[in-house]
Amino acid sequence: MTDDRPLLADLPRLVVLTLLAAIFVAPFVWMLAVSMKPPDEVFRASLALLPQRFHGLENYGRVFAEVPVGRYLANGVIVCAGILVFQIAFAVPAAFALAKLDFRGRNVLFGFVMLGLMVPAHVPAIPIYIALAKAGLLNSYAALIAPFTISVFAIFLFRQFFRSMPDEMIQAARLDGLSDLSIVWRIVLPNAWPAATAFAIFSVVAHWNDLFWPLIVISQGDLATPALGVLYFKNQEAGADFGALMASAVVMTAPLVAAFLFAQRRFIEGITMTGLKG
Repeated sequence: MTDDRPLLADLPRLVVLTLLAAIFVAPFVWMLAVSMKPPDEVFRASLALLPQRFHGLENYGRVFAEVPVGRYLANGVIVCAGILVFQIAFAVPAAFALAKLDFRGRNVLFGFVMLGLMVPAHVPAIPIYIALAKAGLLNSYAALIAPFTISVFAIFLFRQFFRSMPDEMIQAARLDGLSDLSIVWRIVLPNAWPAATAFAIFSVVAHWNDLFWPLIVISQGDLATPALGVLYFKNQEAGADFGALMASAVVMTAPLVAAFLFAQRRFIEGITMTGLKG
C-alpha cells in the first residue's frame, strides 16, 4: 500500500531526523577536519572546517610512522571477534530455550536476564580483575575476552527475535529427527542473521571503543586495543598535537564506520524485527 500523504506532512519528521543526524555526525566531521589542520589552526576562534593550510599528510604520516597501527587494529579484531564468537555461542542456545522451550521457571530466568541488563559493567570489575590476577592471565588476550563472553543483552535480543519465529518450523524440524541443539545451529540461527548482525554491530562497537577494561588489565603496548593505542599515542608521542591525535582517532575509527555502512541494512532489519513480540 503506497503512502499518498503530501510531502509537507512528512516535512517536520524529516527536519527532526536531519537535525538528529547532524548532531550525531558533527563530532566525526570535526574530528576529520581537525586531523587535516596544522597545530596553529586547531584553537583558532573561527570554526572553519576546511584548513587554510592542509596538514593532513604530516598528521597521518606521523601516526603511521610513530604508532604500530596494524598491531593495534589486529588486536582490536582479535579481541572483538573472540568476544563475539563466545557471546553468540552462549546467547543463542539460552535465548532459544527462553523463547521456544516450555519449562518451569522460564519466566523467572528471563527476569534474571532483565536484571542483568541493569548491572553496570564496572560493578564486577574488581572481583574479575582479582580472579584474572590470581590465575596469571593479566596482559593476555584471555583477560580482554573472558569477562565479556556471556552477554545478557545478546540473550535478550535473540530471545525477542526467536519469539517471532513460527513454532511450526521448529516442530517440523523435530519430526525430521533433529535435536534441539541441531535446530538451534542449523535452523534457528541461519534464519536469525538480521538479529545476529544487529548484535554484532553493538558488540564490536562497544568493545572496539572500550578503554576502561583494557586500561586495567593491559600494561604491554603490543597487546593494546585501538582505544588504548590512541591513549598511548597521546601520552607518549602526540602530546598537545591535536591534529595528529585526531588523525590517529580517524584511523582507529574508520574500520567501524566501514563495517556499519556495509551491514546497515541487516542492522535495521534486526532492530525492527526484534521488537515484534515481547
